Amino acid sequence: MEKAGQWIVFPTTERDLNEAKTSWVAKYRIPTVIGALDCTHIQIKKPEVQFGDEYINGKNVASLNVQMTCDAMERITSIDVQWPGSVHDSRIWIQSAVQQKLARFQWNACLLGDSGYGISPSLLTPFRQPQTESERRYNRLHSKERVVIERVFGQLKQRFPILANRIRLPIRNVPKIIICCAILHNIAKYLQDEWDYGIENNNDDH
Repeated sequence: MEKAGQWIVFPTTERDLNEAKTSWVAKYRIPTVIGALDCTHIQIKKPEVQFGDEYINGKNVASLNVQMTCDAMERITSIDVQWPGSVHDSRIWIQSAVQQKLARFQWNACLLGDSGYGISPSLLTPFRQPQTESERRYNRLHSKERVVIERVFGQLKQRFPILANRIRLPIRNVPKIIICCAILHNIAKYLQDEWDYGIENNNDDH
C-alpha cells in the first residue's frame, strides 16, 4: 500500500489547512470547514474467527464499517478500514487518527458530520431539534454541504462494483482492496473524470 500516502492525504499543516478551507468556501458556505466525514458499510463474507459476530451490522449483514473523509473536490482525504460492522460511527471517529490530528487545531479547522456524531471543536453536526429559523437554516445548509461525502460513496461503489456487493475474499485481503479502490478514485479525480455517479443512500445500520 505504498501509494496510499501519495494519493490519500489529509491536510495537517497550516498551509494545507488554509488551502482546504479556501477550496471549501469557494464551492460552499460554512467557514473553517475542510471536508466531510461519514462511514459506509462494505459487505463481506462473515469471518470464521472467534469474534466473527462483531462483523454483523444492524441489518444483520457481515460488513466492515469504513470511515472516510473527503474535500470539496470529492477527493478522499482519509480512510479507516479496520472496524467490524457492529461498531458505531461515533466510536470510530473518536478513536480515529483524523480526530486526533484535528484536535490540535481547536476550532481552526473542522469537518461536517451527521447527527449520529456528538458535536466537538473539530466536527460540526446539525441541530437535532432546531428551535429557531437560524438553526433550521443552518441545518439546511449543513445538509446541502455534507452530502458531498455521500456522493463520494456513491461514486466509489459505482466505479468499483466489488464494493457494492459482498466481497467473498478472506477478511485479511479486504482492507487492501478498499484502500486500492480509494486510491484509484482519487487518481480518477486527478484525471478529471467527472462522470456524475449520484449519491449513496447511506441509512444508519446501527
